Amino acid sequence: MNKYSDRLKLALEMAVEASELILKYYQVGALVVESKLDDSPVTVADRGAEQLMRARISASFPSDAILGEEFPVQAGDSGYRWILDPIDGTKAFIHGVPLFGCLIGIEHQGRMVAGVCRFPALNEVVYAAEGDGAWWQIADKAAVQVSVSHESDLSRARLIFTEPTSWIPVQRYDILFDLMKKVRIARGWGDCYGHAMVATGRAEIAIDPLMSPWDIAALIPILREAGGVCVDWRGNESIDGGDGISLNAELRQQVLALLKDISPLNLK
Repeated sequence: MNKYSDRLKLALEMAVEASELILKYYQVGALVVESKLDDSPVTVADRGAEQLMRARISASFPSDAILGEEFPVQAGDSGYRWILDPIDGTKAFIHGVPLFGCLIGIEHQGRMVAGVCRFPALNEVVYAAEGDGAWWQIADKAAVQVSVSHESDLSRARLIFTEPTSWIPVQRYDILFDLMKKVRIARGWGDCYGHAMVATGRAEIAIDPLMSPWDIAALIPILREAGGVCVDWRGNESIDGGDGISLNAELRQQVLALLKDISPLNLK
């Protein structure tokens, strides 16, 4: 048994429970949307799902630390830390677009070792634990092991990017347009859905100019176990890089070098 199995099992269970809560508020016209200090939206579904997960973690692993998007840090001394994003893609959720996800990352001694990315409205989940591969389950079908594609020609690659407006504040529009000109297909299916597409071999590149720790934490072990990478734009497997890109192994060096060539000032 993998040493992370117990925590991964809990993460998968929590993701189902959180999804059931979230879906009670999905495509409901009376949903109240608030704005946080950074002007990003938040709903009762975001907060309720994170509270549910925090309670489950505290009951099962009371010494584990917790970092979540909606509530203060919970300290722990076990060496494990849970990193939670109850709804990655709140804007999609609010507008009835089914591509939002519930993200649960598990960190041990500073290394991301397991991750769960569940899409409540699609009834799909992609997950991984270090050493056990990456898996994709749709509804009640059996989970299947997945891997990134092996496309090595950038001109044939499929690029997934987050909403264009998020590129404006960080002045990285040049990077997005340059990449779009070099690939075969570019689509704006953002947030965690795009990264899950890379992990399951349906795209080669998913890029975000702004990522918080809870946006990227769960994706790092999933992409790693699928044979690819989820790193910041400097190529570091970090949750604190501030940006992120998921790639297959064949295109990793080429795309990361391209990012540095396009915008050296941004990538010091």
